Amino acid sequence: MKEVIKRHTISFKNALSGLWWAVKSQPNFRVHLVLASLAICLSWYFGITSTEWAIIIFTIVLGLSAELINTALESMTDLITREWKMEAKIAKDVSAGMMLTVAAGAIVVAIAVFGQYI
Repeated sequence: MKEVIKRHTISFKNALSGLWWAVKSQPNFRVHLVLASLAICLSWYFGITSTEWAIIIFTIVLGLSAELINTALESMTDLITREWKMEAKIAKDVSAGMMLTVAAGAIVVAIAVFGQYI
């Protein structure tokens, strides 16, 4: 049991290290954190319902997760090859497209939730 706890502790430490690296080195991740903070402040200010809170929190988690996945895929692609290859371009473009899709969805959620309060 002690070994299992130790492995999970190491995994948790590595995950926090990855998050901290993203905060320090990825400008887009920091932009998402600022926008997430704004959404939380607006949610508190407008006194949104618990259902709306759940939607806002889920949208924030989805956006931050998508940005982390995008960064991981881009880094892995760069690790595999630094030369221009169509497959690498597709991987990076599709990953960026995922992030754009999530960001557009987050804007729709923001309009739907906060629009009624403004």
